[in-house]
Formats: sequence, C-alpha cells, structure tokens
Amino acid sequence: MNDSAPRPVRAGRRRGKSETRTHILDSARQEFSKNGFRRATVRAIAKNARVDPAMINHYFGSKEQLFAAAVSLPVDPTEVLRPVHAAPDDQLGAALLTAVIGLWESEHQPAILAAFRSVIAGDDVQLIQTFLLDIVLRGVIERVDSPTGTGLVRAELVASQMAGLLLTRYVLELEPLRSASVDALVQLVAPNLQHYLTGELPI
Repeated sequence: MNDSAPRPVRAGRRRGKSETRTHILDSARQEFSKNGFRRATVRAIAKNARVDPAMINHYFGSKEQLFAAAVSLPVDPTEVLRPVHAAPDDQLGAALLTAVIGLWESEHQPAILAAFRSVIAGDDVQLIQTFLLDIVLRGVIERVDSPTGTGLVRAELVASQMAGLLLTRYVLELEPLRSASVDALVQLVAPNLQHYLTGELPI
C-alpha cells in the first residue's frame, strides 16, 4: 500500500460546533416564535436544524436554557425564578418583582438590556409573549386561577405592569424611577402585582 497516495475526499463538509449551534438557535427562534414555548418541541427544533435531538441537550441542556440562548439571555430563567416558586401565594407579587428586578440590577444588566432592546425592536413579538407568559409566569398562572379562568388575565396584568416598569426604568431611564432603590420599587409596585394575582377582579 502506498501511504503517499492521495486519500479520497468526502462529499460535502462536516458542520463545525459553532455552525451547528447557530443552526439550532435559528431553528429555535422560528419554532418559539411560531408555536410559543410550551407547544414548541425539541424534536421539531432539531428536525428543522437537521441535527439529532441529543445535540440540543448537548449544547443547551434544557428547553428553558435553549430559549434563554435564543433570546440572548445570559442566565437560566429557571434559576432566577426558583424563589418565586417557593414563595407563598400571598407573597408572590413581592417575590416575582424582587427576582426580576434583582436580575436587571446584577452584573448581567448590559446583556439583558441588549436582549430586551433587540426583541422590542425586532418583529418577533411572539418571543416577548412567550418569555413573559410561558417562562416567567408559567408556574404562577395555575396557582392564581381563582375564580377558575382568571389565571391568564391575572398573569397578563402582571406582565403589563412589569414590562412597563422595566421599560421606563432601564430603557427610557425616567427619573425618579431610574434612581429608586430596589426595596423602594418593591414597596411601591408589589402591592399592585399582588392584587392582580390574588385580589378580586371586576371580571
């Protein structure tokens, strides 16, 4: 055998790690935008990206972590929201606001702000809805669904208040909200959130 003879060249080119990851993220954004978080499946995302579903677990670990990467969040939202899920029902408003504002006040603020601006400026409004209702408030909706059928509207009222607060404080930087302490914000806003979550609604 002649070791110096040229070896046959395989047709096509094998994907590199960065290329595979990019294809998965592109597919995930499309799937989450189209179907939302709960209806989107890892199998469908993998199929559209032309990879084995195991590759998604390899690169991202979980569907929540994949979503976070798809919208460029620097942290796993399940970890941030763990204190919220552990809070009693009558403290949900304060726990939720403390967790979200605490994240925005962390060292991750530049990355989170960039992701927030990018999603707002883009066309994927479904991603915002998915993040708020299927990620941040998913575990809360069933807990506050009293009377039956009000859980979703309660969550949407909370989402509207929190989105407005984040926009005015971190994007528009309106004073004195921009300079208010986290404790002050929680005292000011959490009672409204708590009312939306567990108070009587005129519906």
